Amino acid sequence: MQSTSENDIGYARVSTLDQNADLQHVALSAAGCHRIFTDHGVSGTRPSRPELDKMLEHLRDGDEVVVWKLDRLGRNTRNLLALIDDLEHRGVHFRSVTEGISTTGPMGRAMLTVMSAFAQLERDQLAERTRAGMAAAAEQGRKAGRREVTADHAKVKRARDLKAQGLKPADIGKIIETSRATVYRYLSIGSNDLT
Repeated sequence: MQSTSENDIGYARVSTLDQNADLQHVALSAAGCHRIFTDHGVSGTRPSRPELDKMLEHLRDGDEVVVWKLDRLGRNTRNLLALIDDLEHRGVHFRSVTEGISTTGPMGRAMLTVMSAFAQLERDQLAERTRAGMAAAAEQGRKAGRREVTADHAKVKRARDLKAQGLKPADIGKIIETSRATVYRYLSIGSNDLT
């Protein structure tokens, strides 16, 4: 059963600056969250994150942390369980909207432990498949990973045009919807005169 109290605090996270958290925000608002802390471009394996840390300071006894999906709070089982255990010791509950997990009872806590273990298993298997795919590609003389972005790519051309107009990389990133680091990479493609 979903709560709609003023004590529901949302936490959202996206791993890269190219992603957005809109879907998470919609779900968290629908779940009754009156405030949402969002980390952008931060890995879930890091135990300390700017907005997560702010949220943890903001929480009070009786609050409930709500996430769209369990892996948004953490992608390392040990850290995730330690964080939720710390929340419980502070009188703060936890709820995952997608998985339907809530720590308000012993069954929710047990389910959380099992779900975390399976999530860790899935990540380990994915990493194993990725390594196997890269090894197979190398054996066949192919390069594994993303396709190479060339100077003919539409976003590279757009980034260069905007730079020629005098825009800063941060502003270019907003226009072409990519991170500032990616803009720098685009601007350096095929150019030997950039430092």
